[in-house]
Amino acid sequence: MKLPQEFDEHPKMSMTVMRMIIGVTSFMVIILVLVLIINQDKNKKPAEQALLPPETALVPSPAPYPEVDREELTPDDFDFWDMYPEESPSATPEETVAEEEKEDPSTDGRHTLVVHADGEEEWVLISPYLPKHDYDYTKLVMQSDLMSYYVDGRLTSYVGVDVSKYQDYIDFVKVKKAGIDFVMIRVGARGYSSGQIAMDDYFLENIKRATDAGLEIGLYFCSQAITEEEAEEEAQLVLSSIGDYEVRYPIAFDMESVPNDTARTDTLSREEKTKIAKAFLDAVADAGYNPMLYGNKEWLIKKVDLSKLTDYDIWLSQPGDLPDYPYKFSMWQYSTTASVDGIAGYANLNISFIDYSEK
Repeated sequence: MKLPQEFDEHPKMSMTVMRMIIGVTSFMVIILVLVLIINQDKNKKPAEQALLPPETALVPSPAPYPEVDREELTPDDFDFWDMYPEESPSATPEETVAEEEKEDPSTDGRHTLVVHADGEEEWVLISPYLPKHDYDYTKLVMQSDLMSYYVDGRLTSYVGVDVSKYQDYIDFVKVKKAGIDFVMIRVGARGYSSGQIAMDDYFLENIKRATDAGLEIGLYFCSQAITEEEAEEEAQLVLSSIGDYEVRYPIAFDMESVPNDTARTDTLSREEKTKIAKAFLDAVADAGYNPMLYGNKEWLIKKVDLSKLTDYDIWLSQPGDLPDYPYKFSMWQYSTTASVDGIAGYANLNISFIDYSEK
C-alpha cells in the first residue's frame, strides 16, 4: 500500500516526459520542413532558367565599368558625337529650286550669254550689284532703218551715226534731212602694233561740216593704250582737237580686240584695262565733257570691271533686233549695215535714250 504523496509525484513525471517528446517531435518536423523547402528551391532555379529566351539565358552579366582616374580626363574624352553618323541638312525649297535652275542657265533669269570673239559661248552670272536698264523694248519702233523709243506716246530717243575716214566723204546736210539727230566722229586712233597715235584723216572736215549742218556732235577715240599715261595722252589729244566746236554729246573711249591679228593690248589684264579706261574717262570728265565707255557685250562684261566704271555712261555695240545686255546703257549701236542718205555704202546707226544736248 502506497503513501498519498507517492501517487502525486507519478503524474508530474508523466507530464514532463510528454512535453519533452512533443518538443523533440516539433523540432524534427521543423527541420524536415526546412529541408523540403531547400530542395524545392534548388529544383526550381534550373526550371525557371530553362523558361527564359535563349539569348537572355546566354548573355553574361555586364562587366563592371573600369575605374577611371578623373584627374587625367581632357575635354576630348567627352567628344562622343563622332559615334553617330552625320546627316546632311535637308535643302530648303529655295535652295532646291536654285539647284534645279542651275541646270539650265538659259532660262533661270540669272545668267546672260556672252559670245567670245572666237565664237565660244559662255553663260555668265548677272551681277546683282550693277545697275540694270529699265527699257521696255515693246516701245521701240523701227521706220526706214531709224529706231525710235516712245514713252506714253512721246518720242524720247535720238538717232545718230558714227563716222570715220572709212565712210569717206559724207554729205551731212542730207544726213540731217534723213532724220539723223547727232553724229559721233572719230578723232583718231593708236596703232595696235606700233603704238603710234594718228589723227583720223577726215576728222577736221567731218566736225566742221557736221556742225554746219546743224547736227549735235559727239567724239570717240580708238585706244590701244597699255598704260594709264598713254590713255591720258589720248584723252588730251581729243580735248585739244575740239577747238571752238561745241561738243555736247559724249566723248567715248573705244578699246576693241583686233580681229585676226595680235594687238599690243592683248596681254593686258582685266584690271589693267579697267584702270586705262578710267584714266581716259576721268580726263574727259575733268575737262567738263560727258565721258562714255564704248564696247560690245563681251568686252564690257569680260574685259573690264564694270563695278569700277559705274560713274560713266555706256555705249553698247550689239547690232541686231534687240540687245540682251542686262546692265544700264545710254546709247545703243544697233546696226552697222544701214542705209542713210548722204553716206556712201553702209552706215553705223545708233539710238540715244538721253538728250545730251540738254544734259
